[in-house]
Amino acid sequence: MKRLAVLNIVGLSESLLCSATPRLNAFRQAGSFACIRPAMPAVTCTAQSNYLTGLLPRNHGIVANGWFNRELAEVHFWKQSNQLVQSPKIWDALRAEIPGFTCAQLFWWFNMYSTADFSITPRPLYPADGRKVFDIYSWPYNLRPEIKRDLGEFPFFGFWGPAAGRQTPQGAPDTATRWIAEAAKWIEHRHAPTLNLIYLPHLDYNLQRLGPGHPEIARDLKRIDAIFGDLHDFFAKQAVDVLVLSEYGISAVHQPVHLNRIFRESGWLAIKDELGSELLDPGASQVFAVADHQFAHIYLNTPALLNQVRTLLEKTPGVAKVLDAEGKLAAGLDHMRSGDLVVIAAHDAWFSYYYWLEDCRAPDFARTVDIHRKPGYDPAELFINPALRLPKLHIAWRLLQKRLGMRMLMDIVPLDANLVRGSHGALPVNRAEYPVAITGRANDIPSTDLEATDVYDLLRRLMLS
Repeated sequence: MKRLAVLNIVGLSESLLCSATPRLNAFRQAGSFACIRPAMPAVTCTAQSNYLTGLLPRNHGIVANGWFNRELAEVHFWKQSNQLVQSPKIWDALRAEIPGFTCAQLFWWFNMYSTADFSITPRPLYPADGRKVFDIYSWPYNLRPEIKRDLGEFPFFGFWGPAAGRQTPQGAPDTATRWIAEAAKWIEHRHAPTLNLIYLPHLDYNLQRLGPGHPEIARDLKRIDAIFGDLHDFFAKQAVDVLVLSEYGISAVHQPVHLNRIFRESGWLAIKDELGSELLDPGASQVFAVADHQFAHIYLNTPALLNQVRTLLEKTPGVAKVLDAEGKLAAGLDHMRSGDLVVIAAHDAWFSYYYWLEDCRAPDFARTVDIHRKPGYDPAELFINPALRLPKLHIAWRLLQKRLGMRMLMDIVPLDANLVRGSHGALPVNRAEYPVAITGRANDIPSTDLEATDVYDLLRRLMLS
């Protein structure tokens, strides 16, 4: 039986393969390489769903990392139930064709309540007293205590937030990615899955924080190259083939575009005053944006404004394309979860979720890492507010308050979108910034150019040939 480990090195593109990546370079030279035309949008949840179903968002329904639920009148980001993906997955098809087939899904998204045999995913605990306790979810349940006993607690601080990709007293810049890599070995030793899907996010952080041209990126490339090399050697000893994938490449950006502020100035946004701060009320707004990197869904509760909104967006600096019903159809985004209009940023721009006009009126969660409460993606969560005079002391005080059982906000995130230097979601201008597929054998990949949906067939061919 053939077995395969898929190493999803987030943010990897051909432009990053250089002297800092000798192991990846050697793997490429010995095997097969292709650039993948990115998913639309080129974001984690959509790209992974395209790869694992072989279908477009019109079929599987994952139109971004988050969207507006029209029935609940709420924006939902980063939900984890696999039932949200409305099409069959690659492991279901392979299980029907390969006797004894099993699949492990390690930190890929939509990793709860799927039909994969083994799942591990980040999942905090939320006790009734308001605490947030960092943890993981596993299936079967016994995996969680067993892997934590052997590997220690998952270093959640290094998976997302201001500490991710940085050297801190808590750990090394690549601590979360190394834990996941060790988890992949752990699963292999105990369960030897036929297909092992492994998410390695280390490159993602500083590519967004600093931009792909920053000299510090070379250190991150060396770290991920070492992690790849270690996993490659490990799986070679287990007679497991390796496929390197990425979901998107990251492009340099310099221009944040605040769509919701533009809509607010047009009088279309509904804003509630709650406890002295402002909250966006999407269900009562005439028009609002759900921003996700270089991509945004525009929802209209007042359909008569459609032409007016489209005209405004087309004139907005930093907006490259506005897709109406016909455009969504051509892009494979004609699904009920999509916005009435879809907006794509210019190559050097990205969309913020910001809707307040004065920072003193921003909601309390805006200054924290809170991926579920914010009505859009917020890469500023990768930064510590430079306005804090003594940030380490501020953080230490907040942690002390937490240990003492006091209510506190880890309010260290800046409200300055101009800090962000890398983004993704739109089709890169430079093909070298496309995501990639690399195998260790020649002729594994039939073409040097793949569509995102072609990855499904590539996985199937590698498992069955």
